[in-house]
This record gives sequence, C-alpha cells and structure tokens, in this order.
Amino acid sequence: MEFYQVDAFAENIFEGNPAAVFILDKPKEESWMQKIAAEMNLSETAFLYKVEDGWNLRWFTPLNEVPLCGHATLASAKILWETKVLNTNEEVIFHTKSGELNAKNKGEYIELNFPATSYEKIEITKEIKTLIKENIIQVSNTREDVLVELNSEDEVRNFIPDLNGIMNLSYRGMIITAVGNDKFDFVSRFFVPKIGINEDPVTGSAHCVLTKYWSDKTGKKKFTAYQASKRGGIVLTELMGDRVKLSGKAKIVFKGVMDKT
Repeated sequence: MEFYQVDAFAENIFEGNPAAVFILDKPKEESWMQKIAAEMNLSETAFLYKVEDGWNLRWFTPLNEVPLCGHATLASAKILWETKVLNTNEEVIFHTKSGELNAKNKGEYIELNFPATSYEKIEITKEIKTLIKENIIQVSNTREDVLVELNSEDEVRNFIPDLNGIMNLSYRGMIITAVGNDKFDFVSRFFVPKIGINEDPVTGSAHCVLTKYWSDKTGKKKFTAYQASKRGGIVLTELMGDRVKLSGKAKIVFKGVMDKT
C-alpha cells in the first residue's frame, strides 16, 4: 500500500503543514485509520477512496477524526493529479463529513472551495486574560474554537502559549490573529493540544472563519494571509457568500510503501 507525505500551503519542502495521504481501494475500518494516523504522527492523515461521482475523504489527527481539514485536502488533490489518477484539468470532488468540497488545479496553486465558518463576539473572560497577556482587541466564539484578535502581527508571532491552559478551555482550540504589517493582510496561529496538536503549522479550516472575520472588519473579500508558526505558510483566501476559497501550494516530500494490514 503506497502513501505520500505532502507539505501543504508550502512555498518549499519542510515548510507549511505536512499531511500523509493514503489512497485506498475500498473503505477501511475507522479503528485502522486511527491507528495509521497515530503511527504517522502528523497533524492530519487523509484517507480517500473512489466513489461514483468523486472521492470519499476522511481526516484523522493522532488522537481522533476531525470534520474538516484544509491542508490534508490540498495534499490529497495534489497526489491525485501528480500520480495521474486524475488529469490536472479535472476538478476533484470530495465527499466529506462537512459536505462536498472541491479542488481545482490553478498552476502553481491548488484552489479549495470550503464552507465559511461563522463566529460570534463574546466577552473577554478572566480565563482568556490569564492565557493572553497582550492587548486583546476582540474575542469571538466559532463553531469549535475561540478566536482572539491581538493588537499587532509582532504580538502574534512572539506569543508563547500556555498549552495546559489552552487544553483546559471549553473549546477545542484557540486561534490568535492580528492585522499584518506590510506583506500580509492578516496573520494567525492555531493551538489545539486537546486533539494532539500543540500548534498546527498551517490550518485551512481556521481560515474559513478568519476570512469571514477579517472581511467583516475591513470590507474586503480577498486576502493574502500568513500562519506564523515555526514552519509557516501562505494562504490566499476569498469570501464568496457562505463559501470560502482557499489557495495554496503543495510540495510532495516522499512516497512510502506499507505492508497491507
């Protein structure tokens, strides 16, 4: 059984967010996929197999399955085109727990079409103030995570997370963001120790709420965003009503072969 490791939202290898991709010939048991994801020990491992009108796609962290993942979707599309399972001019249709997701080859970039994530402004709690010592502009509640806007890009880049504190939040994880200095419209970081990812390098799904958030703030629809993790990655985003376009590059790092189990 062949599998691939791909750096998604990456300008070069060893940047962006690594994902493993397994193309299956038939559905596999959930417990098997979870064991493989734990063995790969990446933020996400993608499993896909052919269905009549596209590809069934599921994503697993080392600890559990997630309903939506951008970078592993980007990686999956990259592999389908690079291995010539699909022609590069063919749109990829994925069937997922978050509905139908589409991917298009745009030359150097891969364009994903994802659902936008809503958010609601909430009060700044003592818990959040304890975790974040910097100036807080706004705190919002997303579908699963807490979103905190800080005062500057430098504060986002230099933030030192209290992972135990974030683990004890009632949310899945915490996104921090701020207006970019010059090159980027906004920057962000994402911490999810509760699902086995202390800091996710580049998170497509987080940009489904970040794009809507910054569009509401600025009135703009298109953004050049940067997730300022140690690996880092650029995400081009565009808000289209209740959908978000996410575009990024992907680099194949290696191919492996695993004995069938």
